[in-house]
Amino acid sequence: MGDGNSSKYSCGNASETLEWIHAIHQFLTPYSFLINAHVVNFFTDRLWESVDKDWIECLRNEPVHNLLQIPSGVVQDHWPPSLQQFVTTLSSLVLPRHQAELQSEVVQGHKAFIRQYIFPHFLKLYMLGEEVFQYPHEETYYILPNIVIHSLDSVLTQGMNVKKKHEVEILSAIVDSVANSVRADTIVDVGAGQGYLAQVLSFQYQLSVVAIDSCSHHGNITNARAERIKKHYAAQMRKSGSGCRSLNVPKTVTCRVLSADMLKTVNDMLLYEDDVQHPKQIGQSISQLFHASLDERRLPSLCGVDNEYSLVLAGLHACGDLSVTMLRTFSECKEVRAVISIGCCYNLLSEEVGENSRSRCGFPMSIAIQSAGLSLGKSSRDLACQSAERWRVMGKDAGLHNFELHAFRAAFQMNVLYRYCPEVLITSPAIGRQGKALRRQQQRRNLESSLHHEKDDRAAFPLEKDSLFQGISSDETTISDPINSVDKYSLFEKFCKSGLSRLGLKPLPDVNFKEVWEETAPFAECIGPYWSLRAALGPLLETLILLDRLLFLQEQGSSVEAVMLPIFNPALSPRNVAIIAKKRN
Repeated sequence: MGDGNSSKYSCGNASETLEWIHAIHQFLTPYSFLINAHVVNFFTDRLWESVDKDWIECLRNEPVHNLLQIPSGVVQDHWPPSLQQFVTTLSSLVLPRHQAELQSEVVQGHKAFIRQYIFPHFLKLYMLGEEVFQYPHEETYYILPNIVIHSLDSVLTQGMNVKKKHEVEILSAIVDSVANSVRADTIVDVGAGQGYLAQVLSFQYQLSVVAIDSCSHHGNITNARAERIKKHYAAQMRKSGSGCRSLNVPKTVTCRVLSADMLKTVNDMLLYEDDVQHPKQIGQSISQLFHASLDERRLPSLCGVDNEYSLVLAGLHACGDLSVTMLRTFSECKEVRAVISIGCCYNLLSEEVGENSRSRCGFPMSIAIQSAGLSLGKSSRDLACQSAERWRVMGKDAGLHNFELHAFRAAFQMNVLYRYCPEVLITSPAIGRQGKALRRQQQRRNLESSLHHEKDDRAAFPLEKDSLFQGISSDETTISDPINSVDKYSLFEKFCKSGLSRLGLKPLPDVNFKEVWEETAPFAECIGPYWSLRAALGPLLETLILLDRLLFLQEQGSSVEAVMLPIFNPALSPRNVAIIAKKRN
């Protein structure tokens, strides 16, 4: 067995980043058939026939555990050389995702998940097997000076799960470090959700914070929670006789951020408000303004106005184009001195085609990639959401379940919907997402349990078995093994009836589900290998998106210092890469 993570690429400057991007594009081009395929059409289009026959024949008899490691770059010695080369080359092009070991008690407490961090000639040198990824010494010291991560108390973390607590503890410390280094007046939490990050920045670090979110319900929750926290700390101060020190409370704004000018306008108006003691009323007044005029063309551009205050933009998993808007705002507005962006939901990125449309879309951002005419497409953006770490920790039973559901869904598509309900396909139904969400929640619960009890890797994800997997627990379970005492036909029939019900369709009494399944069953064992190979391309596509964003910042010249840094434990938070940029004085 081998781990093919051996990287020769870096992104310390624009030319290096562009070289990396070109290498990714060159690698991906021959595999467009794999990227653009839809697994629901697996049987309809006989997708397994598009993959090298030797690869499929090898992988169809491979233990499920080995298939789940493919997106992480793990190869087996008995695999065909061409398959090994595919996986190792792909892995060498992927941005390393292992968490940087920042100096803190919080990160030290998660050592089971963090690789060693080395400081001789480079501040950031990540190693996994033979993998080496470097961040130049001076750049990173400039970005994150004197960072100290504090463990949060139970008052601030009330309502947070382990994942959210981990993210907020680390990101809040990074934001504080960056804000102090640029002497920022205000932090803008973009896509603030329920305000967890904004409240920690306000109460723990005593920073002035504006929390912006498109959902008014989230704003109300943020305000109510902040008032409870404020009352608790005020009571503690009175009890301890520590005086009447004023407590910062985040201001909230409800509006849909459509442009860099809109972000700047919100902050400009808030910073000039007189009544800073009533964040709820401030938020309501600004929200009313933006609900009355959401057309960004009516908003005045305040970027470049000679103001003395400075802002820092922070976004914890700002969705789709929102992360892109943050980076553009940083570039266009001199008052925004720094940005810390962790993106997500690449499937929601805009990618318009046309001479005049690409300059403001979500991908590509950089001038170099726009000039090269490189595009992704919807399938690529969807695939970029796949996480190698989630595949790695999925567990054999959950992995087998995942492959079986894909087989059932594809058979249902071809032999039931196409034949008996073709009109329904026009609506593009999303069948099976409930099951996917439940499995992800179960995995997260098991991961949280493993963090508390420090279980070993073998027992870290004891997923609850359902009727589909009773009696399957061997380390050598393969996708071609029979399921003892379980009739796959009956399970497929239940799946189809459930799918028809969810689509609002009446039962189909004339359909012989046994014949339907037997028609596709001989090829069902190929869906696991196919889906594993396709999923392995996801982290590479995400790397391409992130490098384009970094290149956009590097194209701004020497006045901007920017790095990409994996700041979270990827087992807890797969979208763990932060793009951190500051403007030089």
